[in-house]
Amino acid sequence: MTPPDEVRRPAWDRTPTCVLSPAGTEVRYGHDPDAFVEIGSLSKVLTGTLLARLATQGVLSPDDPLERWLDTTPATGITLHRLATHTSGLPRLPPGIRPFDPYRAFTEQALRGLLPRLDTLRTAEPGAHELYSNFGYAVLGYALATAGGRPYPELLDELVLAPLGLSGLVSHAPPGDRQLLPKGLLGRPRRPWTMTGAILPAGGLWATPRAVARLLTGLLLDRTLGDPAPSWQRTRALTWHNGATGTASVFAGAFPDGRWIVVHRLGGRHQVTDRMAIERLRAMARS
Repeated sequence: MTPPDEVRRPAWDRTPTCVLSPAGTEVRYGHDPDAFVEIGSLSKVLTGTLLARLATQGVLSPDDPLERWLDTTPATGITLHRLATHTSGLPRLPPGIRPFDPYRAFTEQALRGLLPRLDTLRTAEPGAHELYSNFGYAVLGYALATAGGRPYPELLDELVLAPLGLSGLVSHAPPGDRQLLPKGLLGRPRRPWTMTGAILPAGGLWATPRAVARLLTGLLLDRTLGDPAPSWQRTRALTWHNGATGTASVFAGAFPDGRWIVVHRLGGRHQVTDRMAIERLRAMARS
């Protein structure tokens, strides 16, 4: 992927914002670093790390063909690694996505119904090129749960979150009174997308911003669980991932020299979130 777009934050933008870095924590306009917020596609980093952990334990191999774990899937040439690196050839989104609450109907049952059709749903040959795919990560998460013999949230907590000291701070279903959402026109919290179904491993997790910072530094700088998973994006020396939902956006990235940044915003344009993070990282290099 290319670096985030150069988009500057307008002067009138009062989007609730939380910035964490080695310099500390900065909170604006009602954000809260200890509340649960949506992290969107940053969830993919955790799913990719779960793949690596299951491989380390000998449960599976990243080179396993998908049909080894999902027996209703035809032989397609898609491997677990290709799903993790967005080279499976599957489209960006699953069929049937609709406006407003796009993943509400994308349940586990709906995903199972699509598995026998993966050979016809592909838009490219596996391994041909990179095509960012939320659909692919939904399939990957389902395959990992099948291989591990337990639901995705349980495997994730045991093999990834607990070793990082983040159990209870990253969740698919945080308590309602600890969720932080942007306000609508009447001052009420906006309704988030339904992301608890099959899309969960691709973008449905919640976390506190402080937990995102610990996740970032634990996985990329401290290497607590070994080498970073292939789900991270890389632009020259920067390792990063971002995420966006209908009500939130996040950017998390780090350089090998120890510079790192997490920016989370409630609403607003995700390109602005990305740009804010890049500008902060550049400022650290100049200081």
